[in-house]
Amino acid sequence: MPMGKGCDGASKTRWKLPLGADFSPEGASFRVWAPARRRVAVEIAGERHELEPEEGGYFAGFVPGMRAGARYGYRLDDDKRLYPDPASRFQPDGPHGPSEIMDPEAFRWTDDDWPGIRIDGQVVYELHVGTFTPEGTWRAAIEKLPHLKDIGVTVIEMMPVAEFAGRFGWGYDGVALFAPTRLYGRPDDLKAFIDAAHRHGIGVIHDVVYNHLGPDGNYLSCFSPRYFSDRYETEWGEAINFDGPDSAEVRAFFLANAAYWIEEFHFDGLRLDATQSIFDSSDRHILREIAETCRKAAGHRAIILVGENEPQETLLVRHPDDGGYGLDALWNDDLHHSALVALIGRAEAYYEDHDGSPQEFISAAKYGYLFQGQFYFHQGKNRGTPGLDLDPSAFVNFIQNHDQVANSASGLRFHALSHPGQARAMTALVLLLPGTPMLFQGQEFWASSPFLYFADHHPELAGLVRDGRAEFISQFPGVGDDEAVRSNLADPGAVDTFLRSKLDWSECEKHGQTLALHKDLLALRRSEPAFSAQARGGVDGAVIGPAAFALRFFHPEGDRLLLVNLGQDLVRRSIAEPLLAPPTGADWQIVWSSESLSYGGQGTPKVTSELGWRISGHSALVLSPKMG
Repeated sequence: MPMGKGCDGASKTRWKLPLGADFSPEGASFRVWAPARRRVAVEIAGERHELEPEEGGYFAGFVPGMRAGARYGYRLDDDKRLYPDPASRFQPDGPHGPSEIMDPEAFRWTDDDWPGIRIDGQVVYELHVGTFTPEGTWRAAIEKLPHLKDIGVTVIEMMPVAEFAGRFGWGYDGVALFAPTRLYGRPDDLKAFIDAAHRHGIGVIHDVVYNHLGPDGNYLSCFSPRYFSDRYETEWGEAINFDGPDSAEVRAFFLANAAYWIEEFHFDGLRLDATQSIFDSSDRHILREIAETCRKAAGHRAIILVGENEPQETLLVRHPDDGGYGLDALWNDDLHHSALVALIGRAEAYYEDHDGSPQEFISAAKYGYLFQGQFYFHQGKNRGTPGLDLDPSAFVNFIQNHDQVANSASGLRFHALSHPGQARAMTALVLLLPGTPMLFQGQEFWASSPFLYFADHHPELAGLVRDGRAEFISQFPGVGDDEAVRSNLADPGAVDTFLRSKLDWSECEKHGQTLALHKDLLALRRSEPAFSAQARGGVDGAVIGPAAFALRFFHPEGDRLLLVNLGQDLVRRSIAEPLLAPPTGADWQIVWSSESLSYGGQGTPKVTSELGWRISGHSALVLSPKMG
């Protein structure tokens, strides 16, 4: 069937995206990059419409009379298979089924006055939509937004939602990168969630995966093998071709995807997964282009871009004028590792270079990363690059995230592995540090549900995933040396593994003391200028005991002293440390204690007296000066 023509004889092509199906009142335009093919046709309701070849390996055309909701796919040469659109906006039957024409302007936004977000002052909350609520949908998650606002969350970091195969999964095996997964609702449901979040004053960023595609449902190579590169290796599959032959079109595809989430869904930024595996030897790195493209797509709105980078390369958050890529922040694994060693006492596997000592926490408070170029025994090489001059907000601090909770035999959360007093004290430390704090879903009420690795695949692939997960977990001696433990690891492909990871929201009320702990700490962070300033050089610290340290937050409106003791009671007649000296004419008074009875603590004795200093074990205290 011939393509529709306008009155001037030209094809009625109208699309915001450079690829995919674009709906208009007159019909739908289609465009796809398939340089490996001689002919491409779009098939709708069993009827084929040949697309016209364009320069650079593209095929495009217009089909009149199409309506939103129609399903379509591509026929490639004489291949009998109907392929989903690589830039499909929705896959109602999953990644193997046909694509659906969407009207991107059908949703009515109410966030015209939303200014966006900047990295300073944010409190991040990572969530997985499928396990965040019993229903596991965007619509159900809307109901929890008042809860998040009430505790002080300002940014939701949503784990990947690009379409992937199976009934459940973390989302890092996405294959249809423009299509929000059908598992959580329809695309307009995601828009409704973001719109509602903005009404509550909460930003939303999307965790995107640009280092590989999933192993099931990835049809990009059928359109062009040049989407991928054999020059590099990743832990998860073929690397994306950002610098080889035909890479200009591949870059255009991923840049369009990044802009798409910002412009069409009003996301307030992106979290970029495993950036160390986004390989690019071009003069202009793709990460820099992604940052520039996203900010342009946001228009007047401010956005934030966060990177995960295992080698801790600070170039990612430096300004492009200084040769950087222009991201806003990086996940800080170093602080997490120190915290877990201090809490559970085991420095094994990738924790072995951290000892959880007071000095590590002081250094993390002042400088972010602990490894900034020195030797790292676990990998047998130097790790990190200098970042002593970076603003504190450039480091996202956490005690748990999706990876770190799941990276154990049981998927237990840190509070279940440590003394409750230590867990409260560590919570206070991370939520008051100058960096950007992040909570993982349910952390605010110490959810008892584990967060396990789950991924639904066909039997052959499921077996490989199960074996690979067991091999990874076996790096921990307590697992690798015990066949009984290994044999009882949760099966990633089991429905029960997924269901066990869902939050039990009845615990929010049952664990009200823990919820109050988080709410009060975040209120303290907002209300106290010494904590909210996040100024470079605004904190210094000193070791005052085997497991105790002091952090002094400097501010013209008044200093604050944070005392953290992760060990037994510290009783000293005097402490020869100037950071503990109160301002002239003042004495220190306790304004907050992790051992408050209202948080389930044991009460707080007076810290200073004529007898000296007494800092209770397993506690954190905030002191402010009181004029005598």
